[in-house]
Amino acid sequence: MATRVVATATVRAVTGRKLIPTRAALTLTSAAVQRIKTLLQDKPDMIGLKVGVRQRGCNGLSYTLDYASQKADKLDEEVVQDGVKVFIDKKAQLSLLGTEMDFVESKLSSEFVFNNPNIKGTCGCGESFSM
Repeated sequence: MATRVVATATVRAVTGRKLIPTRAALTLTSAAVQRIKTLLQDKPDMIGLKVGVRQRGCNGLSYTLDYASQKADKLDEEVVQDGVKVFIDKKAQLSLLGTEMDFVESKLSSEFVFNNPNIKGTCGCGESFSM
């Protein structure tokens, strides 16, 4: 199966913030919700995004984002917020627990940013992380 790049993502290790128990494994900011709605607007056969983790990069792990036409595995976590569905791959659930997904635009880039309190370290470019 060929992987399509939906968007780029940056990792930020969150220090000094207590892990706050929430109902959802992943929370979305309003900017992330709006960006996901924009991405899905031209894709009527897709119902949301799927977030995963794979071994890659100089620090060990990186996030993957892909379009989802259905819930691929019954063990995948489904997060619904403000009319947007995000599916979390079963292998990524523990590493994403308590994470905030944001969308940030600057003059040089526009990307999803995962503010994850579980991360112990990141690489210099911000694309990979370790736990």
